[in-house]
Amino acid sequence: MMICSPRSFYIRPAGRGLTGATTVQFTVPLKLNHVFRRLYAKGESAVGRFVVVYARRNGTEQNRLGITTGLKLGHAVDRNRARRRIRETYRLNEGCLKQGYDIVIVARTAAIEGNFSEMQQSFLRQCAKLGLLRENKR
Repeated sequence: MMICSPRSFYIRPAGRGLTGATTVQFTVPLKLNHVFRRLYAKGESAVGRFVVVYARRNGTEQNRLGITTGLKLGHAVDRNRARRRIRETYRLNEGCLKQGYDIVIVARTAAIEGNFSEMQQSFLRQCAKLGLLRENKR
């Protein structure tokens, strides 16, 4: 499976936060516990080697993203590394995803040290299983 090319990404102007840091452009964070629980209970899921992806329509025109890393992954350093890698995987492939979904990505142990390109391909396969990928118009 080919890695999707992202739309132009936003670079923060100098002096505002981290200089040159890239951010997720079309997605807002998902932080409320009851939304996570509803998504786990009523959403669809796809399991891969690196991550488990849960998705459900949210009735808006934008995606909401939540990332979870359990204590089973290890110490805080390992959990934060997994979160950073998942966030970057999502950011790089955000332009390929349909809008209007709540998405929760749960890290698995391979997400900490696994090959990053394999992780991206696995993420795209999970999204394809859930029908989150946009149709390519040629």
